[in-house]
Amino acid sequence: MRAPRLGRADILAAIDAGGISKLFSNPSLPAAAKAYLNQPDLERLEADLEWLSTPGHQLLTFDNPDYPPLLKRIPDPPVALWLSGDPLLLWQPQLAVVGSRNPTRGGLENARAFAAYLTQQGLLITSGLADGVDAAAHEAALQEGSTIAVLGTGVDVIYPARNRQLAAQIATSGLLVSEFPPGTRARPSHFPSRNRIISGLSLGTLVVEAGYRSGSLITARLSSEQGREIFAIPGSIHNPMARGCHRLIRDGAQLVETGKDVLQELNAVAAELAGELRQRLAAIELPDNQQKPLSSQAVAPISGESTDPGPGLPDDPEYRQLWDCLSFDPQPVDRIIGCCGLTPQAVSSMLLMLELRGMVETYSGGGFSRK
Repeated sequence: MRAPRLGRADILAAIDAGGISKLFSNPSLPAAAKAYLNQPDLERLEADLEWLSTPGHQLLTFDNPDYPPLLKRIPDPPVALWLSGDPLLLWQPQLAVVGSRNPTRGGLENARAFAAYLTQQGLLITSGLADGVDAAAHEAALQEGSTIAVLGTGVDVIYPARNRQLAAQIATSGLLVSEFPPGTRARPSHFPSRNRIISGLSLGTLVVEAGYRSGSLITARLSSEQGREIFAIPGSIHNPMARGCHRLIRDGAQLVETGKDVLQELNAVAAELAGELRQRLAAIELPDNQQKPLSSQAVAPISGESTDPGPGLPDDPEYRQLWDCLSFDPQPVDRIIGCCGLTPQAVSSMLLMLELRGMVETYSGGGFSRK
C-alpha cells in the first residue's frame, strides 16, 4: 500500500460505493492519506508503471471481473494483486500445499509426491515459495504442469534469495502473486498476510509437516476460517515435525495418506463451487485465438458408444456438451475443447469436477477419457 494510513477497508468501501475515485469524497479518510493521494510519489508511480510495462506483468484490482472469485469470498481480500506470469491460472482449481521450512527427508518426499500426483489430476498447487515443503511442492508441480507462488514481498523481490531460480521458473511456467507493490522487502508481518491469500485462492490446504509453532498452522487456521477444507499427513509420534499435523487432525482436519484421499474429500467442496466458477470463467476476456473452438482439431463424438452418463453428471447443458465429446479412449484436451466449443478454462474446471466424481480418468500425457 503506497498511501500512508490508507487501509484495505477504505479502498473496498470506495469500490462498493462506485469506484476508487470515491476515496477523495470520503470524509473519514485520514489526512495523511488524502495528502498522499493529492500529491503522490511520482517517482514511485513511474517505477510501478515501468514494471507493469513488461510483458507478463499485471496489476489485478478487486473490482476487475478477472479477480479470482474464491479470493473475493474471504473476509479481508486484498484490494489488488501484482502478478508475474499467467494470470488465467488464478481461475484454476487450486490446493494449497504448505509445511515446515526444515522438513525431514520423508516430509520432502511426501510434498513432492502429493504435489506431482495432484497436479496430474488437474489441481493447481499453490504455496508460498518458502524453503522446505513449499519449494519441494512447487518444483514437483512444475515438472507436471504449473504452480502459483504467493509472496510476502514484491514480486520482484524474492525471499529467500536462494529460491530466485525457482521463482524465475514459476514466472515463466506458472504465476507469482503478491499484494505488495514491486520493491517491497520482506517483513515478519507480511507472511501471515500472505498466508490468507494462499488459503483464500484454494479449495483446501494440505499441511505436509509442521511443528507446533509452524507458520503453516496459521495457513491452516485461515483456511478453516475461510470455510475451506484442511488436510494433514500424519507422521511418527517421535517426529517433532509431525506434531503440528497431529494437532490439526485432533482438531478436525482430514487425515490423508494418499493424493486420492484429498480428491475424495474435495469432491463436495468442488461441486458446490463449480457453478459460480464456470460462470465467472465464461466472462473472462481471452485472446481471440482462445475464444473460438479449435476448428482444425474439432471431432464429432465417438459413434457407437453410450452417451448416458448416469446420475453423476451435473444437470447442466455444458456438462452434457463436454460429456458427449469424451471417449473411452484418451484424448488430448485441445481436441476436447475443439469438439465441445467451450473455453479452455471452463473445460479444465469441468474435467476436474468429473474426475472428482469418478467419471473421468486422466493420463500422464495430458489425455482424458470416460471412466
